[in-house]
Amino acid sequence: MLDSQTKVNNKSLRIAVLVSGSGSNLQVLINAMQAGALPIEIVGVISNREDAYAITRANDASIPVAVLSHVASGKRMGIKTFETHASAQLSAWQPDLIVLAGFMRVLSGAFIENAPAPMINLHPALLPAYKGLDTHQRAIQTGERNHGCSIHVVTAELDAGAVLTQALLEVNQKDTADSLQARVQQGEHQLLPWTILLIAKGIIDLNNPHNNAESSYLPALPLKLWINN
Repeated sequence: MLDSQTKVNNKSLRIAVLVSGSGSNLQVLINAMQAGALPIEIVGVISNREDAYAITRANDASIPVAVLSHVASGKRMGIKTFETHASAQLSAWQPDLIVLAGFMRVLSGAFIENAPAPMINLHPALLPAYKGLDTHQRAIQTGERNHGCSIHVVTAELDAGAVLTQALLEVNQKDTADSLQARVQQGEHQLLPWTILLIAKGIIDLNNPHNNAESSYLPALPLKLWINN
């Protein structure tokens, strides 16, 4: 656990990333790590899909990958089996932080509570609004003026943990679900490294997320990043 600000300030933050798809946010973290822009070490990537392009991104960066999509018989891996293997892999890697970046399976409370490190999730909406799926279409149908993405602490209740940061943008009248998704994804690519930097520097304390580094000089969570795109 992140039990000491000194720990994360004096060495690279060890990060494990769980993915299901293309891994564009993973690539942002890889680029930032390789450039020395973030004090992180990506110690491993877990994918629940064998066809996820994120696997290629990790392999190209020589990052260990665990693909937990199917059992030996060829049947899709059930969530309990996935969690058993994922828990063992995370324990072996011993990350300081677990990042769900486009990970599309719902994890159990037992898995979350027994994880070897705090867990954060990148959600494509301004929580607490639009939990779950199809967030961009729902925001358009409701007539939202602003939309965006959130990073929150993962808890047993879906998309209900403390919101740490948000990237906000204005919804255009001509936006479709696809165009809005593309614009929000640009915000994700800024929000995720920014948030991890705040965690690595001890500005956001995941053990006490409602008390930002015990400083009255910092704004209350969630910290907001406005995106012009």
